[in-house]
Formats: sequence, structure tokens, C-alpha cells
Amino acid sequence: MDTLRITTDTSQLDVPLIHAFLSQHSTWARGIPLATVQRAIEHSLCFGGFLGQSQVAFARVVSDCATFANLVDVFVLPAHRGRGHGKAMLRAVLSHPDLQGLRRFTLATADAHGLYRQFGFDAPAKPESLMERYFPQIYRDAA
Repeated sequence: MDTLRITTDTSQLDVPLIHAFLSQHSTWARGIPLATVQRAIEHSLCFGGFLGQSQVAFARVVSDCATFANLVDVFVLPAHRGRGHGKAMLRAVLSHPDLQGLRRFTLATADAHGLYRQFGFDAPAKPESLMERYFPQIYRDAA
């Protein structure tokens, strides 16, 4: 198995690759503008997964680094799936020093519940207490 090198150094991220995946291949951010991806990276704790010099995985955390975090934009490029890279990314995220002692760590997933359960994530204890403003077509509508 190839060893995945994971970094939080945003200067090493392949932003065009991240944008291409999110805007063209993700189910959650299709059509997202490059400027929005750049701004999101600038204001988040980002994790890039690399094989050699090539980025093959990404994860982003939005957090106050004290009480709350939300895991978003997690992906492994299709050609590199099934090799444990997603699990390696999650281990890196969850062991990051700035993300320890949080009261709540959330994420949303359409189809990876089994993966996230392995790392302690579960359905909300009190879903009736959660609310959201959700605009799933925002990137397409702006285009």
C-alpha cells in the first residue's frame, strides 16, 4: 500500500484539483465557483492527502478550535479509493491538536455512514434540536 502523506499546509494544496473535484464530481458542491473554494480553504483547517507530489485526497474542517467543528468536503479521488486513504485522512483530522476536547463534531453524508461510524460519528442524539438553512442549488443558481 502506498503511504499517504497528510499535511495541513495550505500552500501545498492543489487548489485547481480540489475545485475540479468539488465543482464537477461531488454530489454536494457541484458548480461551486473557484473563488468560493479559495475563500473556504483560507478560513478552514484543511487536510491534503498526497502520494508523492500528487494530491489524491482532501478534507476541510470548520471550527472554533474550542467547542465545535464541522467536517466537510471529504474526498479521495476515484482512482485511489479502496486503499485506506479515507481512513487515514479521518485519523489525521480527528487527532489534530486543535480539534481535541470539542463538545460537538458534526458532518453530513449521503452515503458514507459506515465509514464515519468507525470513527465514533452517529446520528444526532437530539435531531429535533437541530435546524439549518440549506440552499442546495446556490452554486447553480448563481451561474
